[in-house]
Amino acid sequence: MPEILNPERIMQVADLSDARLDEYLRLSEAHLRMRTDVENGLYIAESTKVVQRAINAEHVPRSFLLAEKHLDQLVEEFNRFPDAPIFIGDDRQLEDLVGFHLHRGAMASMNRPEPLDLSQVLEASSRVAILEDIADHTNLGAIIRSASGLGVDAVLLTPKCVDPWYRRSARVSMGTVFDLPWVRMLSWPEDIRTLKQHGYQMLAMELTDDAIPLNEVQITAGQKVAMILGNEGRGVTAQALEAVDQTVIIPMHREVDSLNVGAASAIAFWHLCSAPR
Repeated sequence: MPEILNPERIMQVADLSDARLDEYLRLSEAHLRMRTDVENGLYIAESTKVVQRAINAEHVPRSFLLAEKHLDQLVEEFNRFPDAPIFIGDDRQLEDLVGFHLHRGAMASMNRPEPLDLSQVLEASSRVAILEDIADHTNLGAIIRSASGLGVDAVLLTPKCVDPWYRRSARVSMGTVFDLPWVRMLSWPEDIRTLKQHGYQMLAMELTDDAIPLNEVQITAGQKVAMILGNEGRGVTAQALEAVDQTVIIPMHREVDSLNVGAASAIAFWHLCSAPR
């Protein structure tokens, strides 16, 4: 087992008012964190696996926070970034600091990379998922994990969609959010015009009178396709539906009218990505 090259970086959590720990305070307050973390150019990676995937994606840690018993799990990451301090504490101290029981090994405060360019992402892609105002971080993480695993090239987020780098989203995605390109659009649904200019067929998953079964959607080689998935409560907005080329549904049985957006997204992605490109 390699050793931490500079063990003097390891600091015991002694005073929860220590300003160096401010980035880890009250992590359970999701709506507050979503705003302030973006403004401050950071996000929190939670669990050793997510920290490792973030660093493997070339994201840069500001600091690490973990229980002493987990130190040996991130030695390679510690040594790659010798200037990032390592804070350790017992379970009670860490819970008092972050606001919940930290049982997934470790956390790291990470610098947010610069946003990707929408046009460049669209040019490089052929299968795109558009997430319209997804409100639940767990749903977002599950959708991104499915998108990554099933072959979606990129994910686009509307302005009101929750943050994919919020710790719960990133954790549920198993860190795949760091490998899959995503862009937060600035103007919705006006940005649909940009997708059409790049040659995308626009689909939306929604229960409308003219919706067709997903399995009847024919995709030819070379065709670019984008699928909109709507908010958990209201679905896809009327403004977006007016701009798409076709609405689609997943045929259901036993009087079940729809699936959770996370489950529905996996089915949609499999269909889109199994078609020839």
